[in-house]
Amino acid sequence: MSSTYGTIFKISTFGESHGPAIGVIIDGCPAGLAFDTDFIQHELDRRKPGQSRITTQRREADEFEVLSGVFEGYTQGTPIALIIRNTDQRSKDYGHISEQFRPSHADYTYQTKYGSRDYRGGGRSSARETAARVAAGAVAKLMLAQQGVQITAYVSQVGKLKLEKPYSELNLALAEENAVRCPDPETAEQMFDYIDGIRKQGDSVGGIVDCVIKGAPVGLGEPVFDKLHAELGKAMLSINAVKGFEYGSGFAGVEQLGSTHNDEFYTDESGRVRTKTNQSGGIQGGISNGEDIYFRTAFKPVATIMQDQDSVDVNGQPVTVSGKGRHDPCVVPRAVPIVEAMAALVLADLYLRNKVAKV
Repeated sequence: MSSTYGTIFKISTFGESHGPAIGVIIDGCPAGLAFDTDFIQHELDRRKPGQSRITTQRREADEFEVLSGVFEGYTQGTPIALIIRNTDQRSKDYGHISEQFRPSHADYTYQTKYGSRDYRGGGRSSARETAARVAAGAVAKLMLAQQGVQITAYVSQVGKLKLEKPYSELNLALAEENAVRCPDPETAEQMFDYIDGIRKQGDSVGGIVDCVIKGAPVGLGEPVFDKLHAELGKAMLSINAVKGFEYGSGFAGVEQLGSTHNDEFYTDESGRVRTKTNQSGGIQGGISNGEDIYFRTAFKPVATIMQDQDSVDVNGQPVTVSGKGRHDPCVVPRAVPIVEAMAALVLADLYLRNKVAKV
């Protein structure tokens, strides 16, 4: 099973949803980085369950402990080990599916591939694992902030409710002022009410998280196989419930002609080479070009719903699966910090790799 990501700035996550703890080991983080524990905890608080009535009511403080790699407030260049204790498991909620396969879950594939599975909350396949990614991503954010890189994600769509304005016309800071994490207050209120109605029906709904990266230098990305957009795509698609990724003009770009889609270059007053438009999403040839990097990540409806569904058991016999436990009716509000964290991990790794690109 693969639980490691990165080449230089490398992370390995561990733990299960209903085990004693989850955590992450960060290898390759440079020495001398100020280790801001308040910031890391703030990032974990943005992802933790129980934030509002439209998120899972599992109660986890998600307070982290540092086991190694930090001394007197600074990283040492040695492996950093962070651990988050699980404190609010209700494993009994999952006893009924110990021999049943939940529709659209990892139950059947894990059982078939590995010969066994931890059915308590999904075990290793649970989105609980992403708390470890957020902790590691917060460290990556601290490193990138020293280079002037800022990463901001927000909810742009829930079901058919879409935020029509481009990010350049939005105050993205407003996203953190509502439970949905949509930067338009009116749209956010509509999304909240819609998700809450879906929750009351015992159902779920999907959505889209947009992400904008400002201040990235020219040169991040390692063609031909580790292109920046390829690494971002892999990182986003590794997140639970993600079904799609696009950057720049994305799929809408197929409707344009080259004459309107091309980003023409010019030199600004400071002598910096810029592009008049940004259909490329800040990436050309798999390498960052200094413009804003922006992409979108689509999340499916949460697989666990509070309704009966048809399925089969481990013997292939038909069964009815009843939804139990505590689950998000829509994952995107809590996915925002996860998207940011994975983007930060990609950029931190490629930033360090870029240092050896030329003499």
